[in-house]
Amino acid sequence: MIDDTYYMKQALKEAHKAFEDGEVPIGAVVVLNNQVIGRGHNQVERLNDCTAHAEMIALTAAFNTLGSKYLMEATLYVTVEPCLMCAGALYWSKIGRIVYAAADDKNSYRRATGERSPFHPKTKLEAGPCKEESLQLMKTFFEQKR
Repeated sequence: MIDDTYYMKQALKEAHKAFEDGEVPIGAVVVLNNQVIGRGHNQVERLNDCTAHAEMIALTAAFNTLGSKYLMEATLYVTVEPCLMCAGALYWSKIGRIVYAAADDKNSYRRATGERSPFHPKTKLEAGPCKEESLQLMKTFFEQKR
């Protein structure tokens, strides 16, 4: 059965790619009608671009797949709660739903907005599956860096 866990595991595969490349291990997939239409993982170091977050790359791939700048019926699955920059892009995409695995008290959009949502009013935001796997991958990454 294809469900949130299935798609979050797809996002985790992307996060593992980032980990292997020495990037902060965050991955994302955009899903529409039970089909992945965009995927991405952090490539900030590889591209020397502070905007090359997993969500941004997955969104761009989804826009290109659809030939549209809006994702009102799509869901983004991301392994860590979006930062403020990614939240802004998600707002403008009008994405229908965002599912994240792990909260990020240090770098999420909440650091700048508090509990006020920066997402489009129709966007549903949910904590989802694979929280422990995502947190462990992040913990391992930063332990290796120290």
